[in-house]
Amino acid sequence: MNRVTTAFLLTCAAIGVAGGVLLWGAGWASTVLFATVPFASAALAGLWLLPATVALRLLERPLAGILVGVLSGLVVFPFIGAAIWWAFFAELAFIVALYRSWRTWQYYAGAVFVGLIYPVLAAASFDLWSMPVWALVGFFALTVAGCVAGVALGILIADRLKRAGVARVARRRSLAGRGLGRGDGPAGQH
Repeated sequence: MNRVTTAFLLTCAAIGVAGGVLLWGAGWASTVLFATVPFASAALAGLWLLPATVALRLLERPLAGILVGVLSGLVVFPFIGAAIWWAFFAELAFIVALYRSWRTWQYYAGAVFVGLIYPVLAAASFDLWSMPVWALVGFFALTVAGCVAGVALGILIADRLKRAGVARVARRRSLAGRGLGRGDGPAGQH
């Protein structure tokens, strides 16, 4: 991992605070929906992936998602465990690849994985195993769709921020930018 810079930490802090504000609203909305319409709370699951996805896509640096999850969790303190848990799953596909690959499909793979594992882990809370099969399938589908939508929104936000030049200094530098390979910059043209 390259040096951790002040720009990297400040970018993670900004994303973490903004994500924490979003998660504060999502956490309380999910709590209210869980008591009244549990299926609807599953649709909000993808919002928990959003801050970590923005950080990972924008910065492409190891542990950016987890750091943002911790910072978001501190802002939305009653839900700190949930913020870190979801951030881990946003980062999981990159951990498996040892942070050597930053492909778009990896974000969606993490979303689908957590969308499938979350209902299983929360089955007792939602009393899933007593539901008819169609409702069970619907619950899983809604959770996966919510997670995929949250990741898609995070990618959209990060790509727009990147195009606007946000966090250019904090981003992972390519090999070409460091003079170690072929690329667009003068140092990478061999």
